[in-house]
Amino acid sequence: MHVIASFPYSTYVEIAIAELEEQGIPRSRLIAVPLERRPSGRIMIDTMHRSDGSSLLDIGMALGTATSVVTASLGMTLAWGPVYWGLIGAVAGFAVGLAIDLAFARRRKRQAKRTPKTEIVLVVDCDDWLADRVADTLWRHQAHGVAVVPPA
Repeated sequence: MHVIASFPYSTYVEIAIAELEEQGIPRSRLIAVPLERRPSGRIMIDTMHRSDGSSLLDIGMALGTATSVVTASLGMTLAWGPVYWGLIGAVAGFAVGLAIDLAFARRRKRQAKRTPKTEIVLVVDCDDWLADRVADTLWRHQAHGVAVVPPA
């Protein structure tokens, strides 16, 4: 029987492994694999086939549209007319939105540096009668998820 669990990178993994060894599972039947996170920068433009749900252009486009409508309507009474003022408003709104999005991206990047960089997957090969006790032990030691896989 295989019991598979994922943990955040912390000392709880070591404590769980020590407790499993005390329960009679030898270290040769334990596999702990640290996972690396993929370094990914933000994508400027989302495509139909690849989208992370947010891009650097989202707020800029929305603010550019809103300010172009407002400045075009104000441009009816101004000297250059609605077309020029609409374009000026679109460019200014897009620039402000892009600056806001970049500021939030920088803040998210700083917060991401504080979070743990990896997770650890622990695979325990144990007997059938011991699987429930192993799963309970892993849950007690802050596992993100636990799966019991019967032998094939």
